Parts: sequence; C-alpha cells; structure tokens
Amino acid sequence: MKLKICGMKYPENILEVGALLPDYMGFIFWEKSARYFNGEIPELIETVKKVGVFVNQSQEEILEKVQKYKLQAVQLHGSESVEFCSELKTKLNKKIEIIKAFSADNNFDFEVLKPYEAVCDYFLFDTKGKLPGGNGTTFDWTILKKYKSEKPFFLSGGIGIEELKAIEEISKTNLPIYAIDVNSKFEIEPGLKNKNLFSNFKRKFDVANF
Repeated sequence: MKLKICGMKYPENILEVGALLPDYMGFIFWEKSARYFNGEIPELIETVKKVGVFVNQSQEEILEKVQKYKLQAVQLHGSESVEFCSELKTKLNKKIEIIKAFSADNNFDFEVLKPYEAVCDYFLFDTKGKLPGGNGTTFDWTILKKYKSEKPFFLSGGIGIEELKAIEEISKTNLPIYAIDVNSKFEIEPGLKNKNLFSNFKRKFDVANF
C-alpha cells in the first residue's frame, strides 16, 4: 500500500517531508483552499511523485501546471465529468496518472463510478464535507463493502495515527486499496506539516507493511 501526503505549501517543509519518502506528495492549485500552492517546488527525490490537485478547473490550467511543475499525477477533486477526464487523458503524457476524487457518505451511489473506470487510473474516496477536501474527518469505511470495481483507489479523509488499526483491518479485505492519503491530521497550520508526527506515522505504516 502506498502513502500520499497532500496539501504541501512551504519549500523547507516540502524538503523535510520529502526526505521521509512518501510515495506521493500533493500540491493544491485551487485558489480557495487554505493550502493553495503558488510557489516553487524544490527538487524532490525521484521516487516521490508530485500530484497536482484541481477543483473544476480548465484543462488549459491543468496542463499548464503539469508542465510548469513537472507533475506525475493529476487529482480531480471537483465534479469533473467523464468527458472532461477522457479529453484530459488524451492531452496528457500517458505516464501521468489521473486520480478522480469522490466525496463519500452513507448515501454514496457506487454506480456513478462505472463510466469513469476507462478514463481514470485511480479513484480517491474522501469524506463528504463543506470543502472539496481537507475537512479533517473520516467517513464510515464500511460503505466500501459496496465497492465492486477492480479499479484501485486512494483512501482519504481525516486519517491520522489513530486510524492505523482501522487501516490494518481494512487492508485484510479484498478491496483494491492502492494508497492512504493523509493531510490535516499532520498539520501545525494549513499547508505546514509536522515532520516528526508524519515520520512516526510512516515508520509504523512501513512496519505494518499493509
């Protein structure tokens, strides 16, 4: 199971966290976010994939950011249509991953995912809240029993050290969980991560070898 840390903002902090070798590091390019990124990304170790997070933004803006920051993945966290994802996929380098995020709650209809399977590399399930992401709360993971797709997905939403046991339990299922996505539970302030707290989490995560 991979590990993604999202909502990075400050160069020195990016380097500190990057040195801990998460598999993915997310940068939010949605201006309304408290974690909005508009700086320069320092040189990261090659194994750390840079993810651009977008919310209902134009393909032109996404492609510009992909080129400017040499992103290896694009996370679509709005209400982007199947057609939008398909068009974007044809314009991107084939090596660039598309992650389509969905806000999940007990009423989530998993049937809406089917048309996206052909145009996205991964899904991401986050907690449904006031914001598109970073709400700091987990959703009821038992609803994922209804997930019948083989498409691998990121599990997100208020995940911290306290959720390690729950991650261990859900990892024993047949669900195609590709990665765990963390953010707000490791913050000193929006965009600034507690390096020591994340290091502790990652050490335990790696030892568990989910």
